[in-house]
Amino acid sequence: MARPRSDDRRNAIMSAAIRIIAAQGLGGATAAIAKEAGVSNGSLFTYFETKADLLNQLYLELKAEMATAALDGLPKESDIRQQAFYMWSHLLRWATSYPEKRRTLAHLYVSDDITPESHQAASRAFTNISELLERSRENGPMRDAPLEFIVALMSALIDTTINFMIHDSANADKHCMDAFDAFWRMIA
Repeated sequence: MARPRSDDRRNAIMSAAIRIIAAQGLGGATAAIAKEAGVSNGSLFTYFETKADLLNQLYLELKAEMATAALDGLPKESDIRQQAFYMWSHLLRWATSYPEKRRTLAHLYVSDDITPESHQAASRAFTNISELLERSRENGPMRDAPLEFIVALMSALIDTTINFMIHDSANADKHCMDAFDAFWRMIA
């Protein structure tokens, strides 16, 4: 009879996968992930059918965590600019607080193992952020640009800002605000 699955073991595998992928990239072996998690390689495949399954589930969980962090406690009574800055600063705070998760997510985002279905599901996790961006730009110069283009611009600016915040932490808040001001002028 198969052993029942344990949430603790699954979580240990996911945490180990984050550490291994952040350090070694997508080439990190499942055996290394299992060892880091303190489980046998066979046990890893009790929780995930394939490495691709593990990667897709990890991608979805990290994207959902990031979206939740960006919007948790959003001041809905505030004006749209304040809401957008809240989302922006919380996205940056998540990324700078969890650099291994950010690095892992970057690897996963460009992986051929991440299915179109996983990319679509991850996009659904960002529905509220997309709606906030749509409201932010409804009267701005980029109101007619495809939302995907706006998201790509925002992502590029966020990545650059995160790097500056990490490497110049004494000015992290200033970098966060300066980049948001630039983004806001671009879209609103």
